[in-house]
Amino acid sequence: MIAIGSDHGGYELKEAIKKHLDEKGIEYKDFGTFSEESVDYPDYALKVAEAVASGQFEKGILLCGTGVGISIAANKVPGIRAAHVSDAFSARYSKEHNNANVLCMGGRVVGPGLAAILVDEWLNAEFQGGRHQKRLDKITEIEKKYSR
Repeated sequence: MIAIGSDHGGYELKEAIKKHLDEKGIEYKDFGTFSEESVDYPDYALKVAEAVASGQFEKGILLCGTGVGISIAANKVPGIRAAHVSDAFSARYSKEHNNANVLCMGGRVVGPGLAAILVDEWLNAEFQGGRHQKRLDKITEIEKKYSR
């Protein structure tokens, strides 16, 4: 099951992605926001990131206006590897090489058709492990060093 969330800038794209997931029979839980009324993206990044980091959800999708702010906020949660993507190659390799557990996009940057492609690329990719795991382990050590 996928945790999904957005701020107002990503709301419309979130709704399009939910429709795409529905069409594919993929289950998700929407953590909000539920309108285009202005809200603060860190609130929704935190909800989704905590749900993924806790193991309640295997992966998450987050949207804001550019995808940048929400990815920065999500990456503050230990264990989260949020990837901000806007092309299919990055979406696939964010999973294959970085084992990204949260996909981030910008509702003012990526249209619904491209977003569906990016979601599919990410969901269909598999982490390759091997030399990539060693690098993820180093990221985990950085998190531990700076966690309080």
